[in-house]
Amino acid sequence: MFKERKTHNKYSKKLKQSNYTLKYGCFGIKVSSFGRLTKEQCDSLKWLISKKLKYLTNNKKSFRFWMPLSLNFTLTKFSLESRMGKGKGSIYTHAAYVRPGFILLEFDNITEQQMKKLFFYLVKKISFKIVLIK
Repeated sequence: MFKERKTHNKYSKKLKQSNYTLKYGCFGIKVSSFGRLTKEQCDSLKWLISKKLKYLTNNKKSFRFWMPLSLNFTLTKFSLESRMGKGKGSIYTHAAYVRPGFILLEFDNITEQQMKKLFFYLVKKISFKIVLIK
């Protein structure tokens, strides 16, 4: 097992692989503002999408979706009543910073009408601005 490291910089200047074009699916959701997603938010977003897609496709499991996002940043926190100094604090979760133009989700085997309904549902759930792309 490897030791988890506490990160100092928020994110690298250049991404290792470009994630600004569709690779897997025929529909995608692109981020149009800066934001941060934690591990818990990613898990709950995947759960919400699978539930909504099952409802939209009448419980057919023919759809597929991808979330090509790597959680490459660790968030640390001190206890509430600790004094200043004495280092950095323990890791409490992992996160990923997203930039405008980053493709957050990709979908396949769903119709355009189902995708529009899902998009308007996700606009209310995600805390930053998103755009639907084909």
